[in-house]
Amino acid sequence: MEFVIVSIIALMATIILKYVFDYKMKELKHIGDDEELDNLAKAYPSNIEMCQEYLKKLGNEKVKIEENEGVEASLYIAITDKILIANIQKSYTRLQTIAHECLHSIQSRKLLLFNFAFSNLYLLYFIVICGLLVFKILPYKMMFIAIFLILSLIYYAVRVFLENDAMIKARYLAKSYMEEKRLSSKEEIEKLVSRI
Repeated sequence: MEFVIVSIIALMATIILKYVFDYKMKELKHIGDDEELDNLAKAYPSNIEMCQEYLKKLGNEKVKIEENEGVEASLYIAITDKILIANIQKSYTRLQTIAHECLHSIQSRKLLLFNFAFSNLYLLYFIVICGLLVFKILPYKMMFIAIFLILSLIYYAVRVFLENDAMIKARYLAKSYMEEKRLSSKEEIEKLVSRI
């Protein structure tokens, strides 16, 4: 019975949050589409060269860089100390996306490795308790749910810190980079920065 109540509350919370945040999935998919800005961004070097220049600016040139056209998400992998760049060469958003991943590479290594290990442990714990719930062999349901809640709060705190830190700084790093390169006018840089 508790599971049904929790499921209903989770569903209601999802519906309320969807209404409150008022996002439209179709608009989100095209938020990075802007032909004018894409043309402005073409003046900048290739993704790998840009990434190398960002890393040099950050004083971290030991990171490996790999571009993969078959992938749609860019990411920094702390375990291998590698930045994977997605197929974003034609998008103006690459200016900030690559800066964001480069900034992850200079964050606390201890925190990044903790995030990697903890997120996998968290996912495994979730799968195990879901399996035990399905087979109705989960003893002390409230204790396991309370543990899951605590793990969720830890995961959320670490992840939000890492992502917010990189997101906030990426805008300024990208702007500084564009100003140093002098490939765009001040107005064009402001236009690019206001959208990234």
